[in-house]
Amino acid sequence: MTASSRALELVQVAAGAADAKQAEDLVALDVTGPLQLTDVFLLATGRNERNVMAIADEVEDRMLQAGAKTLRREGRSEGRWVLIDFGDVVVHVFHEEDRQYYSLERLWSDCPTIPLAIGAEAGAEHTA
Repeated sequence: MTASSRALELVQVAAGAADAKQAEDLVALDVTGPLQLTDVFLLATGRNERNVMAIADEVEDRMLQAGAKTLRREGRSEGRWVLIDFGDVVVHVFHEEDRQYYSLERLWSDCPTIPLAIGAEAGAEHTA
C-alpha cells in the first residue's frame, strides 16, 4: 500500500512551508505499511526553539490554506518537538538535539522515502 495522492500533494505543501522558514534535513516517509492511521510523516529540523515554532506555524498556515484540517497539535509550549496531525500527513518539527535523540528515520527505516520538490522552488524564491 502507498500513500494517497492527497497525502502526497499535502506533504509537498508542508515541505514547501517548512523550507520557507529555513527548516533543515526535510524527510518524508511513506508510513502506510506499518500504520493504519496516517499515510506520511514529514520530519523537519529547526535550529532553535524560535525556528521550530516558526516552521510549525508556517506549515499549519499553508496546510490550512490547502484545505487540510489540523486534527491535533502537540509540543507547542516547549518548542523542542512540535507534532501537527493533519490526518493523512503528520508533521514533526524537531529541535536539532531532539531530532538526533529520537531518530525517527532509524525507527521507520523500513518505510520508503517520498521525494520532495523543494530544491527548485527554493532556488526560485532566493533569486526572486
